[in-house]
Amino acid sequence: MPPTAPPPHTGGLLLLVPGTAGLLTVAALGIALLLFLIIRIRLQPFVALLAVSVTVGLAAGLSVTELFGTVQKSAVGSVVESGMGGILGHVAIIIGLGTMLGAILEVSGGAEVLSSRLLGLFGERRAPLAMGLTGLLFGIPVFFDVGIFVLAPLVHAAAKRSGKSVLLYAMPLLAGLSMTHAFLPPHPGPVAAAGLLHVSLGWVVLMGVLVGVPAVLAAWGYAAWIGKRVFVEVPQDMLEAAEDARAKAAAERRATGEAPVGLSTVLLVIGTPLVLILAATFSSVALDPSTLRSVVEFFGNPFVALTIALVLAYWLLGVRRGWSRASLEQVSTSSLKPVGNILLVVGAGGVFGAVLKASGVAQALSDTFRDVGLPVIVLAYLISLVLRVAQGSATVAIVTTAGIVLPLVEGGGHSQAFLALVIMAISAGSIFASHVNDGGFWIVSKYFGISERDTLKSWTVLESVLSLAGFAAAALLSLLV
Repeated sequence: MPPTAPPPHTGGLLLLVPGTAGLLTVAALGIALLLFLIIRIRLQPFVALLAVSVTVGLAAGLSVTELFGTVQKSAVGSVVESGMGGILGHVAIIIGLGTMLGAILEVSGGAEVLSSRLLGLFGERRAPLAMGLTGLLFGIPVFFDVGIFVLAPLVHAAAKRSGKSVLLYAMPLLAGLSMTHAFLPPHPGPVAAAGLLHVSLGWVVLMGVLVGVPAVLAAWGYAAWIGKRVFVEVPQDMLEAAEDARAKAAAERRATGEAPVGLSTVLLVIGTPLVLILAATFSSVALDPSTLRSVVEFFGNPFVALTIALVLAYWLLGVRRGWSRASLEQVSTSSLKPVGNILLVVGAGGVFGAVLKASGVAQALSDTFRDVGLPVIVLAYLISLVLRVAQGSATVAIVTTAGIVLPLVEGGGHSQAFLALVIMAISAGSIFASHVNDGGFWIVSKYFGISERDTLKSWTVLESVLSLAGFAAAALLSLLV
């Protein structure tokens, strides 16, 4: 008779309550501890996620060796290292390349060109729509807060010319920036969720467009409504600073002989990686295995596609307009400084997901959620929404939710399209009801001179509309795929 196998996770702490009930208790207390550390203690989310990951792992029965490996680096795997390395190996390059691409577009004046051309096309009467499209297009390669810093002066100028409320121009712009930040690569949230759930970025791009477009249209509708009912005057200090900045930039361009940026160039740089990634994703459907398909898949790999777009930006927006190599290096290097915090939080989220899986907590959660009977896409949205409202960070909400949801979809035979829609639901939940515990709330309030009360009326509700409409679109599409 063969010997009885030892119980799993020997050497860890013993559960006070055995079995599934104990694992669910550990999960609930772990999430409560995470929220406590971030909200009350104000601990940096990276540190909080790591601390909770280790606590949950030990409490669920993982041994120290399983969690951290050994000093001798034996064959025993480390859950912490595999969790961190597994997710960062996927997202770090994409986020880094996307960040540098956005920085070149920002510094080259691409946003101003995009906005002025759209304003000229739509006219003064439809200027709010032009600002919304500017946010939508410029927001693809640029982080949300950077988009505000660059485009806020254009909002101030448009509101000053018309004499209307700042909200009428700011809210459509913010809706566009928020939609791309929530639903489209190369932004950290959807890229991190794609890495955790093993979904092709091409499917994330496609579903991001299908979900994001109706969501942003709904948000634009609310923006038009609130912009006519709440008057916010243009902050004079911001207007003067914007005029000084534009005058200085124009003088520098005249002095250096920089050629103006063309709208077609900006759209080419923004659109190239999206087209290449989508082409590679669907080459398996349109093309039989061949050399051509291999070539399409190579150029459509997210790493390659973003590198091509970055090289195009270097040449078309930089070198061809008189930038030196030193200038290009300085802009690229400076843009990467804020990325470190994002990558660490994403990596810690990967550790949390790996600990949940290795300890059996994730499976217990999965079994319990299945018994509840709610569709996985609904659960994904609700979990993300609760985490977002409780602690404020969209990135923390996404990576934590993805780790919890993973066992619900793993091994279920779900299509890439469905998994991409689950990511859309998670992303939609992560932007619900931005309020005082979210840094974005204060950036919007201060940069556009909106009182806290009016920011709650406008920005907080706008985000909720965007979230609910995005989830509704994702849920409806999930019925088809």
